[in-house]
Amino acid sequence: MITIIRLSAVLLGGQRYWLLPLLPLLWLAGQAMLLVANVRPSFEPVAAQNTLIGVPVAVLAAFLGGRIIAGELDQRTIEIAYTVPGGTRFVWFGKLAAAALLLAASAALSAALTFALFTPFPVLQTLYGAVQGALFSLVATNGLSTLFRSETAGAMAATVVLLVNVRFPTTHFRVSPFWNPLTVEGADADRLVAMAVQNRIGIALVIAAILALTFARAERRERMLGG
Repeated sequence: MITIIRLSAVLLGGQRYWLLPLLPLLWLAGQAMLLVANVRPSFEPVAAQNTLIGVPVAVLAAFLGGRIIAGELDQRTIEIAYTVPGGTRFVWFGKLAAAALLLAASAALSAALTFALFTPFPVLQTLYGAVQGALFSLVATNGLSTLFRSETAGAMAATVVLLVNVRFPTTHFRVSPFWNPLTVEGADADRLVAMAVQNRIGIALVIAAILALTFARAERRERMLGG
């Protein structure tokens, strides 16, 4: 299994795939430079989940998501996936697993640097929220790229989805995969827990549904290979 995941990571990011989790750190480096130059004020804990960790990792997720299935189309290698023993899902689940591990590593690195350099925050709650947003970005881009049969078209559509979701991560929009409990004001503990459960379970079901629809679409060989 480890070999499959490693080979899948190579297909997604090349021989130096291990550099991909480091890319979101460039965003943190830029934010640190702005702080040192007094261009912006210091960060509060509420900014950790999305502004510092979630959104940069979600951008990386969008890149990886577009390459899972549509990347095979663009490289004209998708016919090979249809001949692999175990079916196409064996290939694409391997890529999904590799992408998820790369995103988890990136989120963990970003969280460590954010906690050490920018602001303390509730670690498990914030890290889960950041990873949830990244996984949604991964499967959404994968689905849209498969629908349009193009990495580029899928990435453009996913960008719109990403912008809409990060624009409204407040209590009134807790259906967002980027919803942040720290943005909720005036809610008691029981209500906050209920909102968190609704969001986490709901988004997990949405991710599963998107994956099921994407695979159902991708397994229609004639449609995927048609002009």
